[in-house]
Amino acid sequence: MASEMALFPTIPTRGLLIACAALAIAGCSTSRFDTVDTRPAPLTPAPSGTVTSNQLPPPSPAGPTDPSAFPPAPGTSTTDPQVAAGPAVPPAAPANAPDVTKEAMVGAWKVNAGGGGCQMMLSLTKQASDFRAASLRCPGDAANVAAWNVAGKQVVLKDNTGNVVARLYSSGAEKYDGQTAGGTPISFSR
Repeated sequence: MASEMALFPTIPTRGLLIACAALAIAGCSTSRFDTVDTRPAPLTPAPSGTVTSNQLPPPSPAGPTDPSAFPPAPGTSTTDPQVAAGPAVPPAAPANAPDVTKEAMVGAWKVNAGGGGCQMMLSLTKQASDFRAASLRCPGDAANVAAWNVAGKQVVLKDNTGNVVARLYSSGAEKYDGQTAGGTPISFSR
């Protein structure tokens, strides 16, 4: 009988086991696993004013046929500095600038474009009718350079669609100066 007592706990011990089991089950059914409503509170409507209507004034007696009644169309005024007539064409190389060779241009260059510095790599790898170029952290138009070629005394930099981005000419030993199509000064040096 003593061995039977060891197998079956006494009533106070049984009560303790039941209480522990009840607490464990209660801990599993806590509300911390319930879904939380994360929807924001509804906004209060904005106050609205009243709508009024008035009649427009009659058209001017000059009518729309009077050219002085309207400002000039965009791009037609050559005296207005705010009106751009299209992309600026970089100036031609000076007559005394030395000829440029492709071999002299190959390699890494320090570039100053519009006051910002960057690097550009020119290679002799063909890209359509030009050669590949890669710019590293260049600002403005210079960031679009993807190709290059030599045309007489000028180095012509182009974007990936073949549009001219900039033209440069030799201005000294290992130094080239020019302008982007947007009119920004650009220079190469080693």
